[in-house]
Amino acid sequence: MPHDITAPRLDAPREPLARPMQTDLSGEVFAGLINLSGRRRFTSQRLVLYAVLAAQGHPGALDTARDALKLFRDAHLALIEGKNGHPGVFCEELHDAYFGALDGDRIIAEFLALAERVLNALEAGGDVQIWLDELIRSTTPLLAVLNQLTQVYEELSQRHSIVLRCQARELLGTITSIARQARIVSFNAQIVASSAGQAGRAFAVIATELSGITGEIDKLAQEALGNAAS
Repeated sequence: MPHDITAPRLDAPREPLARPMQTDLSGEVFAGLINLSGRRRFTSQRLVLYAVLAAQGHPGALDTARDALKLFRDAHLALIEGKNGHPGVFCEELHDAYFGALDGDRIIAEFLALAERVLNALEAGGDVQIWLDELIRSTTPLLAVLNQLTQVYEELSQRHSIVLRCQARELLGTITSIARQARIVSFNAQIVASSAGQAGRAFAVIATELSGITGEIDKLAQEALGNAAS
């Protein structure tokens, strides 16, 4: 059964509210977001190419175009709605890119609807040249938007990485300060133990061990600080 060529299957996009940028987002999550955003660029070009080939009668081209359409739509919905473990629109920069100045969601939704219409018409065996030409013309502005959206994700990832490094430096600085204070306490304890003679010998062993431990903590913290600064 051919699809209905008069009604695109894509629902009208909803505008989600932007959430504050999460500090628990990991580098792995950002890598996934950048990958999904890049996938939209690749699949949009693949979709148009195989739509053209399908119009020329190449066997299997229509099925490949439909697969590309599904991958494109799924990637976009995952980025907008937060599906499959992705955070969705999680900050004002993304909200503005999709629903504000860049108007990315509308442009993408219109491209998806037009592509659906072309593929439905191809499957029905109707005349698609006018719609196909429109789809081809829409590719250049679409790619410009997709490139800008990917750049937003890359910039957010870089900014988030800087924030995490700053937080790590603050935490390690606190650990270093505590280790130094513990070392002072250990040193004072050794002095007290030595003045206590035989009675303080066991206490002196513990104080010496504590001094060694705090020294190791301080050394590790300094190494980690060096790595965080690089």
